[in-house]
Amino acid sequence: MTPFSLSACGGLRVTVADAPLVLRASGALWLEAERALIVADLHFEKGSSYAARFGQMLPPYDTRETLNRLEAEVTALSPARLVFLGDSFHDHQAEARLAAEDAARLAALARGRTLIWAVGNHDEDGPRDLPGDVVDELLIAGLRLRHEPAPGPQPGEVAGHLHPAARVSSGRASVRRRCFVTDGSRLILPAFGAYTGGLNILDKAFGGMFDSTPMAGALGSKRVHAVGWKSLRPD
Repeated sequence: MTPFSLSACGGLRVTVADAPLVLRASGALWLEAERALIVADLHFEKGSSYAARFGQMLPPYDTRETLNRLEAEVTALSPARLVFLGDSFHDHQAEARLAAEDAARLAALARGRTLIWAVGNHDEDGPRDLPGDVVDELLIAGLRLRHEPAPGPQPGEVAGHLHPAARVSSGRASVRRRCFVTDGSRLILPAFGAYTGGLNILDKAFGGMFDSTPMAGALGSKRVHAVGWKSLRPD
């Protein structure tokens, strides 16, 4: 695992495939040299999807809460590029269910910057009416950005999809947090959406992905906490 350090904003500075990155406490990834802000798995309108499909009445505020946090990151960093790493929408009809105000806020994020929508398994066609470029994957600073991690070690890959989470126990207390996970060769982002859960990174779904022992960057309220692999616990 490559060395890391805490940044002034509470994020972790790491290097992945020779590219310097900041893992932010929001769950966003910042490529400062490229002025690129990257988020994964927002799952806009998951609440309305559960209401329509299953009659499960979740509070219908997930899109607004996710947008609040996304706008805060954009305001803080003023990126030139805002990259969505797939599953930005929870299903094919989610964009049509957006409240007019929320759609306008999303469109406003394109002012003064480029929006890039990498498609995912939940939104494989990308948005239809919102500004931005729709791609399968893209290259930035030598990193290959895509939604779903490819099997086996993939040097330089940055992906989402798996919603990684870390669980740490100390005595009788146990804490579970969304997290980044990286071995310095590849990186998997946590889900950014308000209603997205997390998969423990000790799950077999993460098996065989890393050449060396990875590190978790667990999200705290104001900082990212580096967690060694031996400190992790299964659910």
